[in-house]
Amino acid sequence: MTNLQKAIIIIFVIILVIGLSVGGYFIYRYSISSKNDPSDLLLEYFSHLSDKDYEKMYSYLTEESKQTISKEDFVTRNKNIYDGIEADNITVDITQVNKINNDKTQITYTTYMNTLAGKINFSNTVDFIKNKEKKYYLNWSSKLIYPELEETDKVRVATVEPKRGEILDRNNVVLAGRGVASSVGLVPGKMSENKEEDINKISQILNISVEKINTELSASYVKDDTFVPLKNISDLDKQTEEALLQIKGIMIKETDKRQYPLGEKLSHLIGYIQNINAEELEKNKDKGYTASSAIGKTGLEKYYEDRLKGSIGYEIYIINSSGNKKHTIVKKEGKDGENIKLTIDSNLQTKIYEDYKNEKSATVVINPKTGEILALVSTPSYDSNDFINGISQEKWNELSNNENKPFYSRYQATWTPGSSFKPVIAAIGLTTNKFTAEENFGKSGTSWQKDSSWGNFRVTTLAQYGGVANLRNALVYSDNIYFAKAALKIGTSTLIEQFKKIGFDTEVPGDLSVTKSQYGNNSKITSEAQLANTGYGQGEVLVNPLHMASIYSAFVNNGNMIKPYLEYKETLSPEYWVTGAFSEEAANTVKEDLIQVVESPGGTGHSAKISGITLAGKTGTAEIKKSTTDTTGTELGWFNAFIADENSQKQMLVVSMIEDVKNRGGSHYVIPKVKKIFEY
Repeated sequence: MTNLQKAIIIIFVIILVIGLSVGGYFIYRYSISSKNDPSDLLLEYFSHLSDKDYEKMYSYLTEESKQTISKEDFVTRNKNIYDGIEADNITVDITQVNKINNDKTQITYTTYMNTLAGKINFSNTVDFIKNKEKKYYLNWSSKLIYPELEETDKVRVATVEPKRGEILDRNNVVLAGRGVASSVGLVPGKMSENKEEDINKISQILNISVEKINTELSASYVKDDTFVPLKNISDLDKQTEEALLQIKGIMIKETDKRQYPLGEKLSHLIGYIQNINAEELEKNKDKGYTASSAIGKTGLEKYYEDRLKGSIGYEIYIINSSGNKKHTIVKKEGKDGENIKLTIDSNLQTKIYEDYKNEKSATVVINPKTGEILALVSTPSYDSNDFINGISQEKWNELSNNENKPFYSRYQATWTPGSSFKPVIAAIGLTTNKFTAEENFGKSGTSWQKDSSWGNFRVTTLAQYGGVANLRNALVYSDNIYFAKAALKIGTSTLIEQFKKIGFDTEVPGDLSVTKSQYGNNSKITSEAQLANTGYGQGEVLVNPLHMASIYSAFVNNGNMIKPYLEYKETLSPEYWVTGAFSEEAANTVKEDLIQVVESPGGTGHSAKISGITLAGKTGTAEIKKSTTDTTGTELGWFNAFIADENSQKQMLVVSMIEDVKNRGGSHYVIPKVKKIFEY
């Protein structure tokens, strides 16, 4: 390589280095200029706000601004305000950039954000000032958070709790509504130095655990001046009040509470509300609940929760150093919950409960023409009011360990129907033309089996009557053998088909969740013996009382099963659950025979006869045994009855079941109680 070539290469390298240096300088200067653009800096500042990176936001402040507020105070002020109003989806729209001079640029912008009180937007102006290094920084004050906010002002959020909707009966009697209680709580900052000792005293007086008290006091929202509610007490006696007020930090104030005027008479249906727990709060996080909200836990309080609860109102406002409100930023009006009116007749409900309260029972009363549910009674029961005030452990143990199961809603369960099921078999047989009402099945004494293939299994009956073994006599005298034969005549496949048609293995429609009725375990009838037992409501048949009421309504409605409903309608427009459940002829034939069950002197329901009222009904005594040889089993007593007069102003159908009626008269123990219901 010649000296000339070497010189050329050296000159090229020098030029290249100079070019790269100059280019790099301009790139560097452009980068610095870009990062130092006030508009970009403002957008970056607010992007950190969206990320809740308050410390990073502080780094954008001028030194003069930092002299007025420390990083710790800046972070705390911004966090408390933005988190407190639950600000999110924060965006900024720059509307004007005005360069005042070489060291100062003023930007006008609009801020948009969502808050718990709704969307807000406001215009604002901010100055960016160059420091000695010629880099822009933000001249910060509290007005950057909101234009009306001074340094000594504070932002507050007020919540307006909605009134929970009432639950009313058909006559506007309150079943669940507003009551008043004494709310006992603690103000942590006013407690004595002997906190542990005081908490132990409170625990004993209020009958709540020390752990519960400490949990409430350690909640994230609690400050020294916060009132921390511990327990609501309906009737705070003077002695208890005086004992509590001896403890420093205790505060007692009047508060609204949910009240259930009928108490245990309707608790299974109405249910109760309690404070929301963490799991429920997470599950319903987008529905406006707070840590202090109450929520329906059981019954209709839970079912209608979304309609009853209403929506919380919020106001975000600014207060001055004197604590006076100076400016409302945004306000969202709350909405009270909806009142819900039921078809229930609380007077009828009360009378039935009082007559059955010492039994283990389920009673359903409907208007079979309209489907209105007039009463739903399950006994024994519990009092929903106990849960509102915070049930004691002692009371909880008493209820949950009670062998009679007061928490058990019996009208929502399924039960062996016994002979009360015979009208259903009769209607199916007539509808499918498997036999006629006049057909004589032949007398078989009190014990019968089809043939020797049944082994030791025999159908027994207590029915003794003169005349032929036709449908009317079989219903009037409740002949098990007749209905065992009837089921065999219908046959397994036809019977299952008809059972499904009338709602077995299907949810009962409406506002009340009840157990599905079944005709056999795993939806099967596996033997002739089971088929025969099914004919008179034994075997593996289990029926829900509300479902049973709908089936029986077909005997009033020319074969159509009414759809039961709980929510009151001003205009009656009956709906059928199953149209043509039975043929019209079959339904009316069974109805006439059920009238004779009550009217005929030998009828099993004759003691229900009421002068001036035409009743139709069917008794049933269901045996509950562990095996066919079990002699220690119990019995369920049934009586299902309805007013059979088309022109009667009073239309009522009652399905009633009482447990453990063995040696108490079986179904005949139930009849006088049902008779009273029609006499009310």
